[in-house]
Amino acid sequence: MSDNKDDGFKVIDRRLFNEAGQLRQDVLEQEKREEEAAKKSAAKGQNASAGPKPGAAEPAQKSAEKTPQAGAAEAADAQSTSRGFQMLVDFLTRNAAAMLGGMADPRTGQPFVDLEGAREVIDMLDALREKTRGNLAKADEDLLLEVLGSLKLTFMEVSKAAAEAMAKKAGKKG
Repeated sequence: MSDNKDDGFKVIDRRLFNEAGQLRQDVLEQEKREEEAAKKSAAKGQNASAGPKPGAAEPAQKSAEKTPQAGAAEAADAQSTSRGFQMLVDFLTRNAAAMLGGMADPRTGQPFVDLEGAREVIDMLDALREKTRGNLAKADEDLLLEVLGSLKLTFMEVSKAAAEAMAKKAGKKG
């Protein structure tokens, strides 16, 4: 029973983010290595087909030395910002969908509908779209537009069904 005995397995932390919510340093370094390798393979492909240009090798080499580090940092920032933005939109969308009957009340088992709450969340997404107009990546802009269209359509359908149900209920009482 030796304490130094190796149990035969190794724990590897594969989480992308640290406790502060920032990309971990080793993840950033891995992304830099992958980007550099991709650029080198792309450069080899271009050099093989086009051939070297006289006098252009030195400036191209200097710019290639500068861009992998700066480009990787910018790409990591853009990725985390995009990922964070998409998570925010997803969170708000799920809440709105739950308020529109997408989630059952645990006590009754019936769909839970909160039209006013759903309207507020949809309004938040609309405000987010207005405030970020022109500052989002195309994918993020498209996601927000698609989500808003879908939620507004669902809101109108659920509102109409709720109004009809209320009218039927009022007709039976009267």
